[in-house]
Amino acid sequence: MPFFLRPSDLEYYRDSLKEDLWKAKDKPKLRVCCGTGCVSNGSLKVLEAFREAVGEIVDVEPVVKFTGCHGFCERGPIVIVSPGEIFYQNVRVEDVPEIVQRTIQNGEVIERLLYRDPVTKKTYRSDSEIPFYANQQRLVLRRSGHIDPTSIEDYIATDGYKALELALQLGSDEIISKITDSYLRGRGGGGFRTGYKWKACRDVDDYPKYVIANGDEGDPGAFMDRSLMEGDPHSVIEGMMIGAYAVGACEGYIYVRNEYPLAVRRLEIAIEKARECGLLGKNILGSSFDFDIEICKGGGAFVCGESSALMRSIEGLPGVPRVKYIHATEQGLWDKPTVLNNVETWANVPIILTGGVEWYKTLGTKNNNGTKIFALVGKVKNTGLVEVPMGVTLRKIIYEIGGGILKDKAFKAVQTGGPSGGCIPASLLDLSVDFDTLVAAGSMMGSGGMIVMDDRSCMVDVAKYFIDFLVEESCGKCTPCREGLKALQKLLHDLTEGKGSLDDVKLLDEMANELSKTALCGLGKTAANPVLSTLKYFHDEYQEHVEGYCRAGVCQGLFVASIDEGRCVGCGQCARICPSKAISGEVRKPHIVDSLRCIGCGQCLDVCPTNSITSMRRCS
Repeated sequence: MPFFLRPSDLEYYRDSLKEDLWKAKDKPKLRVCCGTGCVSNGSLKVLEAFREAVGEIVDVEPVVKFTGCHGFCERGPIVIVSPGEIFYQNVRVEDVPEIVQRTIQNGEVIERLLYRDPVTKKTYRSDSEIPFYANQQRLVLRRSGHIDPTSIEDYIATDGYKALELALQLGSDEIISKITDSYLRGRGGGGFRTGYKWKACRDVDDYPKYVIANGDEGDPGAFMDRSLMEGDPHSVIEGMMIGAYAVGACEGYIYVRNEYPLAVRRLEIAIEKARECGLLGKNILGSSFDFDIEICKGGGAFVCGESSALMRSIEGLPGVPRVKYIHATEQGLWDKPTVLNNVETWANVPIILTGGVEWYKTLGTKNNNGTKIFALVGKVKNTGLVEVPMGVTLRKIIYEIGGGILKDKAFKAVQTGGPSGGCIPASLLDLSVDFDTLVAAGSMMGSGGMIVMDDRSCMVDVAKYFIDFLVEESCGKCTPCREGLKALQKLLHDLTEGKGSLDDVKLLDEMANELSKTALCGLGKTAANPVLSTLKYFHDEYQEHVEGYCRAGVCQGLFVASIDEGRCVGCGQCARICPSKAISGEVRKPHIVDSLRCIGCGQCLDVCPTNSITSMRRCS
């Protein structure tokens, strides 16, 4: 690996790498997804099996490469075979010899390994044709799934560190001007304009200065930042370098939760490789710019996703927030000027400099430019990592990319923004997904978690789940959050157990509003969003819980099961799983429920293949 003394050295090396890629463009290649999802499904064994199998090929030995996350996590392990970009999913070790023989050597496509759409029943050969991918615009994730994340050569060959070269020519003022004009907003959830933050830090005459990448990602069900760090770590590093140069910082930290060992390891390799070739350290590319990065592993505290708590954690102190009149750009890490951005925000920076501000502003909507990565999970047919332009509708994400609701059940709500986000109902499916519109609807962008719910979701129970999580994760520094969340928790538990009253619902509303006004940090101020949004859009469910009824069939004891005889096919699955033996009937004939024996556990609602079982009021 060469040591780059000046930009021309890097450019020459990049050109030579691209030339090598061009010469090898027709050579057989296998790309095996080794993101966390695929690794957990055995992709490392698949990778090793391919490496052993291709070694036995005499004529042209294929290139076997492991990559970061492809996004379609539920279909892993994923293998892409080139030429042809053939998309194989759910690949097992026993499939490897057949792929090598039939596809690599004979050019055949193995139909059973191709993706079959659950909606259209159509089989797709290439990932670019699959609706899950075709309806996305993968910009930040454009390399993930294509390059080896541990190879700095792969990154450089795909125009990596080109933005850094440009930044060193532009200078601080012009870099900050471009980032400001691009209207890049913080992808960690706050949506604050990145250029304003950089300028505020640059204008402070105090040193040293620091830049920090927040890769903590504590939201349940979220894995956007993890996948980006695993699949394209150099994009985060390059963005941090440009930001550091712009604000005058010489040290950087990447804060990653310790539960992300794969992301930590790949970041460590990327940093080590960047140092070896002179892209981190002293006099980078022959300039006077000195900069290096250190990884700080967090203990998994949700509150450390808050900027000031994260900085205290890096300092070795308890991760608790500071009052908001202290600005990090003036007194951040060790009370020195600091810029903290989410890892996805940093990865957008090289894209803006190389693509141009005007081009970047064509993506998304006014004041919400660029793309956003979401972790699409829950009761949706296609779960995984998706990247779309700002401003697309919830309907497009859930139905065109996600393929609709599992078992074709009715869509009920989608929760965006993590535990501090809100639940958006079916009536707002055509809502634009951007910072401002989501906040106006009572939710938030957050870091990008998106949990889809069907009609088997009880919205009172959903609010209870997130408040339970936040009670455990509250740092306890301020009274409104420490005591207020526990009070909300008690009221919600009473409601889901049939012990609540209308006065409790009113008190719940009042306390949630007070918490949003009085909590110390941003996490505390938004902690009541699950309660406030469900009260706003699903108030009738709260009313029903007071009356002792859970329409979703979730809160045990607040309903009895009922079978629609016209839809029941008599499969008997409900009868076999019923713990109280309340369901009876003959095979292939409609079953019935003994309401006196039904304990309202809801297990039969989960297993019914025809959706013929519903909940009803116990009194009826």
